[in-house]
Amino acid sequence: MRTTVVSGMLGSGKTTFIGHLLKQTRERTVVLVNDFGLLGVDGEVFSAAGIQAVELPSGCVCCTLKFDLITTIARIRASFDPEHLVIEPSGVASPSGVLEALGSAGITQVSVVGIVDATEFLELHEAEMFGTFFRDQIVNADVILVNKTDLAGEELTRRTVAAIEFLNPAAIVFHTVHAHLEGALPEAPASRGIVHTGHAHFRFDTLSFAIPPGTPFATMEQLLIDLAAGRYGAVVRAKALAATNRGPWRFDLAFGNSSSTPFAQAIADSRMVVIGDALDGEAIRRELLAGRTS
Repeated sequence: MRTTVVSGMLGSGKTTFIGHLLKQTRERTVVLVNDFGLLGVDGEVFSAAGIQAVELPSGCVCCTLKFDLITTIARIRASFDPEHLVIEPSGVASPSGVLEALGSAGITQVSVVGIVDATEFLELHEAEMFGTFFRDQIVNADVILVNKTDLAGEELTRRTVAAIEFLNPAAIVFHTVHAHLEGALPEAPASRGIVHTGHAHFRFDTLSFAIPPGTPFATMEQLLIDLAAGRYGAVVRAKALAATNRGPWRFDLAFGNSSSTPFAQAIADSRMVVIGDALDGEAIRRELLAGRTS
C-alpha cells in the first residue's frame, strides 16, 4: 500500500492539493483525514468530490490519537484494500509524530508532501512564533509545494524558497497556485532514514459550532470578516459547511484571508470549526443564533 502524508500549516492548501492529486489517478485510494475539532469538515469535502474518505476527528494523530491512527489504518486495509493511502493530518500536527506512528503500524516507505503558504510562511518562521514546528514540517518533507505564489509575488516567493532549500536541500520544491501540481507526484524514497523530530504540535483552542439551517449567507460572510479582524480572539483558521438561505456553501479563513464557495451537494449538518487563541466561543455562538432570527 503506497502511503502519502500531506502536511502543512493551517490553511496552506492540503485539502485542495489532495483533491487535485486524486483527479489524476485511477488507483484505489482512500484519504484518512484528521480534523482538529469535534465536528469534521474535510471528510465531507472529499466525499462531495467522489473521494473515499475516512475521518479521524477531535484530536491530533501525532500524539493523542496515535493509537487510533494505527487501528484505523488496519481497518482501512481490511475494508478497502487501497493501492494508495493518503493521510491528511490536522494543520497543527508535525510530520515527525505522524511518521513515528506509521512506523509503529509497520509502514516505513512513506512519501511526505509539505504544503507551504508563501504569503505567511517566512514571517512566521523568522519570528519563531511556533518554535520548531516549521522546521519539522520542512525537514521531513520529500516534496514541498510553495503555494499561493500568485498572492505572495516573485520576491517573497524567492525568499521563501531560499529559506526552505536551506532547511532541506534534498527536497523537491514546486511553485504552485491553488495547490495544483502538474504531472505525477514523485515516488516515495526507498528509505526515510532519520526522522527529524520536533514538538509534536503547538497548542491552540479549538471550538466547534452547529450552524442553524437556513442561516443567512450574509451572516456567515460577516462572521468571517469579524473573525479575521480579531473580534472574537486571535483566530488562525476557521472553516464551515453551511446550508444557508442561498443554498449550501463552504467558508474558509486562514490567517486573515477568507473565501466562500458554493458546495457541490446538500449539507445535512451545518457546522463550523474555529482554531486560535483566547477565543470567545459564546460570542461566536450568539452571532450564529442571531443570524437565524434576523
